[in-house]
Amino acid sequence: MRDRQTGMTFLGVLLVMAMAGVLVYGGIRLAPVYLNYMKVAHTLQSVSTELKGQTIDQFTIRRALERHWEIESIDRITPDDVEIERGDGTIAMHVDYDDRVSFIGNVSLVAHFDKTVPIQ
Repeated sequence: MRDRQTGMTFLGVLLVMAMAGVLVYGGIRLAPVYLNYMKVAHTLQSVSTELKGQTIDQFTIRRALERHWEIESIDRITPDDVEIERGDGTIAMHVDYDDRVSFIGNVSLVAHFDKTVPIQ
């Protein structure tokens, strides 16, 4: 009779469902973090497109970033966290930050984001 039995036991199904549940819960906890990063990346790209071809200085870039930050309702970082880098005739906006979200008890999930957008 043992030769014909196939499939998983109830305990095996529970174990697989528990592991899948932990992964789904982690994805749910990280979704707002990635959505916030997508807003930041979109804002940097919008500011770059908006200021393209203009004579710009650091104050103009910061003001445009602050305006877009309010429109997009970006949290966790501020426009002051964006570094403005001047290079060989180019200006680039660079953001580099870690975002931490509580997972289970004292365990946290950390995501590292790094984005550079040139203004031409």
